[in-house]
Amino acid sequence: MRLTFQPVSLAHQPLYEAYLSSCPEVSSDYGFINLFSWATVYGLDIAWTDSLAWIRQRLPEPVLWAPVGDWHGVDWPALRSDYPARFKEFTRVPRTLADIWQREFNDSVSLSEDRGQWDYIYDASELINLKGNRFHKKKNLVNQFKKNNAYTYVGMTDDIADHAMALQDDWCTWRLCESSSQLEAENQAIMRTLTNWEALNGVFGGVIFVDDLIVAYTIGEMLAPDTLAVHFEKGCPDYKGSYQAINQLFLKHQGETVQWVNREPDLGDDGLRKAKLSYHPTDFLKKYPVRFQQAR
Repeated sequence: MRLTFQPVSLAHQPLYEAYLSSCPEVSSDYGFINLFSWATVYGLDIAWTDSLAWIRQRLPEPVLWAPVGDWHGVDWPALRSDYPARFKEFTRVPRTLADIWQREFNDSVSLSEDRGQWDYIYDASELINLKGNRFHKKKNLVNQFKKNNAYTYVGMTDDIADHAMALQDDWCTWRLCESSSQLEAENQAIMRTLTNWEALNGVFGGVIFVDDLIVAYTIGEMLAPDTLAVHFEKGCPDYKGSYQAINQLFLKHQGETVQWVNREPDLGDDGLRKAKLSYHPTDFLKKYPVRFQQAR
């Protein structure tokens, strides 16, 4: 049997989210907002079977992501028999599905360590309140920002998204995105999200204005009723504490009912890892590259 893949598009969102709602573990990669944002960068395609949504990455080389659906309700040996060509190599496989595959297929499945792909999970109340010595430096930076700037926090709207693109353009100039393939790819993903803000269901975010200038913004989506993912977050370096402020204000104003915050992986970047660890994650959502040995 064959799977018929199509490029990820806005038209896929309702059906995809129906599959996602039954998924036992959802990492930051698999929220539809994230898929749509990065679809052109990674060449993401999607295909459907009765029980699963299949995600294929074509760039820079072809590989399947974990299929999305009710993993506990799938007859995996039968599915592997139906689609033998697909059960070779997967990336970004959450621990829960990796465990299921290991139980079903034993030694024919091998997992690789990829620490850079683990999602950082935080207690939302800790990031809002910043209590105790662990968060002393963060709280000081937030307080300095609030004291030194006549700021206003507002939720992202379609009109404001247009203005947030100006900050993103400036940020790319400061960080020389053109000289970094990783930053240029992220810029492309951010712009795809902001330009389609009104059409995307479930995307939300916030911005900080100082006078009439946006000095920080953030973009996220709900992965589960109790878990919010922060996909993109940028601040102006001329405003000390802008990153810490948008982190805290976004959750305070729009994440008060959330228990957990998923702030995505560090991708093996030392600076990013240090920054994410400085907010004291409570856990990691582990993901792995998985390889299947071919049946003899």
